[in-house]
Amino acid sequence: LTAFTEEKLGQAEKTELDAHLENLLSKAECTKLWTEKIMKQTEVLLQPNPNARIEEFVYEKLDRKAPSRLNNPELLGQYMIDAGNEFGPGTAYGNALIKCGETQKRIGTADRELIQTSAINFLTPLRNFIEGDYKTITKERKLLQNKRLDLDAAKTRLKKAKVAEARAASEQEVRITQSEFDRQAEITRLLLEGISSTHAHHLRCLNDFVEAQMTYYAQCYQYMLDLQKQLGSFPSTFLSNNNQSSSAPVQNVSAPSVLASASASLPSVSNSIVTSGFSELKSLSGSRKARVLYDYDAANSSELSLLADEVITVYSVPGMDSDWLMGERGNQKGKVPITYLELLN
Repeated sequence: LTAFTEEKLGQAEKTELDAHLENLLSKAECTKLWTEKIMKQTEVLLQPNPNARIEEFVYEKLDRKAPSRLNNPELLGQYMIDAGNEFGPGTAYGNALIKCGETQKRIGTADRELIQTSAINFLTPLRNFIEGDYKTITKERKLLQNKRLDLDAAKTRLKKAKVAEARAASEQEVRITQSEFDRQAEITRLLLEGISSTHAHHLRCLNDFVEAQMTYYAQCYQYMLDLQKQLGSFPSTFLSNNNQSSSAPVQNVSAPSVLASASASLPSVSNSIVTSGFSELKSLSGSRKARVLYDYDAANSSELSLLADEVITVYSVPGMDSDWLMGERGNQKGKVPITYLELLN
């Protein structure tokens, strides 16, 4: 402590570390700082709920046991399924809610898999560096600091020694402390040079994390694609309801094709994409066959009641609301809602 105080007051010389060692120390500090930031923000990304995060990121307990509680998509899915059953699975809305709920639950499962894989392959190695390697570096660095202070104190005593006997003793002390300082500097240097291999290891872990995310997003995309098909997938109707001008995504991209390459981009929404057959039917004269997806009870005499799975003839009438077509079954005819139909080729 005395040597450190004297050094701060400018009364003692300070042994400088060589430039290479200083650079290694700087690289280690920088690595620790950013590793910690990336690790903490990844945890927030994977689990935004801080209480659940503390529970889920106890790494020693990552043994893939059954989850103790539902995550957000699973909870939403359960609510949708319960609501659908209460409204009636035979109704259009109830049926759609149940299908949406099942898909949300599948997304919830994919969420769990992403958290589990990312924790094991990405977060744990980063945490091991912070709590293991870097702590060792810090300990050895403190030892080096102490050895340097011992050396500086010995050098100061040598300068002050007047008597030959005292000088001889001080010179011997300087030799010993210099030797101990050099040895500790070498130990610290070897540890710090391991930071390069840490970067290489973390690069592999980062690739694993990217792969886990890619798998997750491809799964979710495929689930939503399947759901859209189950619901009848009438993009033009949804867009007219929302007063949007862009069209729905192309549906010919499968999860395997997304997984095939990290650079494969998911389909973008663009105005150039062809809209559904209903838009074409609106712009052309003539009629088409359509399969009824759900039962529909006519609200008034201008509408036609429908039974699920029956096939009817539909055609467009000028000036009719964009959500409706004219439907015919034998000698019966009336307005029918587009969302209850699937056009047949």
